Amino acid sequence: MGELQRFAVNLARLPASIKKLVFTVSIDGAGTMRDVPEGTFTLKAGNQDILKFRVSGTDFQQEKALIFLEIYLKDQWRVGAVGQGFSGGLGELLRHYGGEEIEAPPAPTPPAPPPSSKGVDLEKKVLAHPEGQRLISLVKTVNVTLQKKGVADVHAQVVLVMDATGSMKNAYRSGTVQAVVDRVGVLAMRLDDDGKLETWFYAHDFHHTADVTLQNISGYVGRTVLDRSGGFLLGLGRANNEPPVLSALVERHRNSRVPVLILFISDGGVSQNAEIKRIVSEAAHFPMFFQFIGLGGRNYGVLEKLDTLTGRVVDNASFFAIDDLSSISDEELYSRMLAEFPLWLKAVREKGILR
Repeated sequence: MGELQRFAVNLARLPASIKKLVFTVSIDGAGTMRDVPEGTFTLKAGNQDILKFRVSGTDFQQEKALIFLEIYLKDQWRVGAVGQGFSGGLGELLRHYGGEEIEAPPAPTPPAPPPSSKGVDLEKKVLAHPEGQRLISLVKTVNVTLQKKGVADVHAQVVLVMDATGSMKNAYRSGTVQAVVDRVGVLAMRLDDDGKLETWFYAHDFHHTADVTLQNISGYVGRTVLDRSGGFLLGLGRANNEPPVLSALVERHRNSRVPVLILFISDGGVSQNAEIKRIVSEAAHFPMFFQFIGLGGRNYGVLEKLDTLTGRVVDNASFFAIDDLSSISDEELYSRMLAEFPLWLKAVREKGILR
């Protein structure tokens, strides 16, 4: 990664059978990704930067291979920043995509680092609860992911903001949104000492609902958002209107003494690009990081260009899209959710925004 490498792709000339391009790097022989100096992966269209993905060896532990990003066809060509590492090197990476390494057997996967005391405490707490068996695998995956990202002992507040526009109704009825609450709720229980997930729903208007906890996580969406016929209880309207809820979040957390990780989920239809850009840029002065997630939609507007926003004191936002939540593993989802959080955490501490 010390040398400049370029790849030129003409999507229009790809055979119709090719639906996805994956950009990866692996280490052959001794060493791990932790030994690699800082570098940047830049995606350009013509002379314009579309996405920048910064990588530093301090982001990793024993990984020997890394997926940078995927370019995939879903109605149109889309880009997903992945940042997922594999301790087993090239062989494990290939198996992730259903292939195999022929020339040499894959390197053995080293044992996962021991969980922090906070991780052990959460496992015991969850197992002692009636929800334990349903959630324990998520707890274990969160613990491993936090160890890999180097933030296992970080105390942070987690906030979930969920799109509740009309186009999301099927996702609520099918249980997809409850699956999101389960996964983000466990992450919040692990990172936040009070074990609570602050939760908001928005459409044209927004509503701050009761915190998600281990005691109420089961069936939370059905009780909080849906009526008996599957309609929305909250009456927030049908169209997207992100600026009001973003402004409310900034006002609520601008003086936080702990880092705030905001997971903001939308199925697209984003149109107020200039106002969203202004709010996110101004929020860079405060200890909050926005991880925007596209869920099964399109037209994400400025959310897809957050990594190229200029003029911010720190890079305080990122975006990735998932077409189908059931198509990716919990490990990959958590890895994507936390991909840039450690880098932001380091930057705000260096700038004195968070001490």
